[in-house]
Amino acid sequence: MGEAQVLHGCCHKTKERPEKEYRDLINRLNRIEGQIRGIRGMVERDVYCPEILVQVAAANAALNSFNKVLLANHIRTCVARDIREGKEETMDELVAVLQKLMK
Repeated sequence: MGEAQVLHGCCHKTKERPEKEYRDLINRLNRIEGQIRGIRGMVERDVYCPEILVQVAAANAALNSFNKVLLANHIRTCVARDIREGKEETMDELVAVLQKLMK
């Protein structure tokens, strides 16, 4: 697969990811999804609150790790390419995303 971004419709960008990157992201999301199902099960079983909170913290850490990997991949591919091509608006987009992530 290539790493080209394609515009779909009026304003939605997509990215074809290399198979290794795709698999890594999907595996991470599958683990996170399992953690969330586990937390739901704990609530359904009336597990003691601190135990649930610890699992929620672990799920948050997994989501943060996913974001770090995705952001690093984005900077190395899309952002680097756009800067080489003179697309300065990509920097504004990156700054906006970072501001959202740091709320």
